[in-house]
Parts: sequence; C-alpha cells; structure tokens
Amino acid sequence: MHNYLLYGIVYLHMNSFSEKYLSQIHITPYLLNLTNALSEYKGKEELYSRQSTDVLDKLVERAKVESVESSNRIEGIDVKHDRLVDIVKQQSTPRNRPEEEVAGYRDALEYIHTNYKTIPVSLNTISMFHQFLYKYTNQTGGEFKWEDNLIVDRLENGNTRVRFKPPPASQTYLYITNLVNAYQCVSKEHNFSPLVLIPLFILDYLCIHPFQDGNGRASRLLCLILLYHAGYRVGKYISLERIIEQSKETYYESLERASQGWHEQKHDVEPWLHYFYGVLIAAYKEFESRVGVFREKSSKADQIREYVSKAVIPFSISDIEQACPNISREMIRLILRELRDAGIIYSTSKGRGAKWIKFQKDRIA
Repeated sequence: MHNYLLYGIVYLHMNSFSEKYLSQIHITPYLLNLTNALSEYKGKEELYSRQSTDVLDKLVERAKVESVESSNRIEGIDVKHDRLVDIVKQQSTPRNRPEEEVAGYRDALEYIHTNYKTIPVSLNTISMFHQFLYKYTNQTGGEFKWEDNLIVDRLENGNTRVRFKPPPASQTYLYITNLVNAYQCVSKEHNFSPLVLIPLFILDYLCIHPFQDGNGRASRLLCLILLYHAGYRVGKYISLERIIEQSKETYYESLERASQGWHEQKHDVEPWLHYFYGVLIAAYKEFESRVGVFREKSSKADQIREYVSKAVIPFSISDIEQACPNISREMIRLILRELRDAGIIYSTSKGRGAKWIKFQKDRIA
C-alpha cells in the first residue's frame, strides 16, 4: 500500500498518482521498448560526459540559448535572436517585458544546471521556478492562481476553444500539495520507473494549472529537474524545449488526449507517454550524433567541408556551430573563406545573420 496518510489527513485528489490509477497503467510492448532504449542512451550519456569537455561545454551553451528561446516562444514570447543570445550570455540587459521574461528563464536554467543535486521536489521549488520567470518584471511570481482559469486554444478566426478545465482556484493548493506528496511517496518505492512517474507528474501539474500564467514554462523547468534527479541529463546538452517547439502541435494534442477524463481518474496517459519518450529519444539521438560523430578521425576542416557539401539550403556559421560543436567559429570562418575563394560558396550578406549558399554543380575535394 502507498502511504498517502499525512498529518492524519487522507488526500483524495491524487489523480494519476492514486494507487488505483497507478495499478491500472498498462505499459505496452512499444512503450517498454522506448524506455529500454532510453536506459541505453542514459548509459552512453554517462560515457560521453566523462570525455570531450570542449564539445560538451559548447553544447551546454547552445542548449541554453535554444531552451530559453523555444520555451518562451511556445507561449508567444518572442525576442529577436541576436538580442536573445546577448541576454542569455549576459552581454546585455533586458529592455522590455519579453526580454525580462527571457532573462528570468535564463536564470532558472542556470540555477537548475548548477544546483540540481540539492533542489528537492517540493512546493517551494514549484513556486521558486515560477518566481524566476518574473524575476525581472513588475509581476509577482510564485503565487498560486487567485481565480479559476481555463486551458484554451486560440483559433485562426480569433475564437477560442476550451481544451481543459483545471481544478478551481480554491482547490489549487490542495491539488498541488497532493501531487508533490504522492510523487515523493511513490518515488521511494521501486514498483515504477522514473520514466513513468516523471511524465505523470508533468501531466498532473499541467492539468492543475496552479498559476495564473507561466504554467507551460514552469512545467518544462520542472521536467528538467525531475529528469536530472533520475539521471537523465540530456536536457543540459540538447534543448528539450526546442524539440517540443518543433513538434508543438503533437505536444498539445497528446496532452489534450491524455487529460480527457483526468478529473475522474479515467484518463489514458499512453498518448502523452508516447510523446514524452519520443522527445527524449530525439534528444539522445541528437546528443549522440553531435558528440559521437565528431570524435572520429576526420579533421575539423574536413568536418566543415562535409557539412557544406551536404547542405541543401542556405546556412549560417551558427548552423555549422550547431552541427560541429567541437569546432571554433574562427576555424569555421577560415574554411568558409577558403571555399568562397575557390568559387564553391558565396555569402548573401555580411554580419552575424549572413547566410551562405553553394554555387550549383559544386564539388568539394
């Protein structure tokens, strides 16, 4: 039996973490294959994390930028890329509200990456992550919602569609407390893999929707720390937020399908588990390709030439940096100039946003 008795009170609103619901979860053979694959990737991650320090450092730097950009952009907070990079690298201070929220997410990521070993799963942590989001704004973060809210889709014609109705504001504290306590309790047992419990926690958190705003971004921060605790640290090197943004429609669709019947504990989490595992596997494949491929014997110059030879659309120096994280920007510029002088590529403009294009019928020796 799960010990859900705390201070003499039996918590009733546990949804995905009730003993009855957990006992009914069916992990299909396909889902089991995905979790086994993730366990294998986790082992490879530990191997790579002990080597290729320069590559890993560059991956961390790029992942921060992409995570800040994508997680905010999913929620309609858009900042020009160059400005965002300067803010993430703390080379500039925020000038407006979107940039202030970008700076807050930056600080939250930095805090998680630095202190993940000592950050507990608690109400204080949930409030703290939300406070980070509004750290540089005139809005107070970390306070649970004071009025009922809805999860809606905004349609192209300007209308809205209610996707889910969270618990009322008056019950938010009870729901979120139960979620934290139940997760802590079940996590101490060995019946369930963290790969099951973590997506369940995120699903329940999003269904509770405890804050007036910022729930999506806070959920992605919570996901990162929970994965850290379970030993899945790929989110440090590869932006999970970027992968979610790239599959945003499927993200929202899987959440909606998994939340149907949630209030009655009759929801089916399988669509959400499929999506969640897919994001992690995509991240691990990318991580393996970025670290593993560039540990081979080919020279850095050959790596750049190979990238250019395979490019089918205009590309930037940043694109090559992303594909070849072990190569400095100076080296990339040098090889691009050589290819330009050889009549193989040409630049569309100058400056940080310049794109490079191959001449037709080029061949790179």
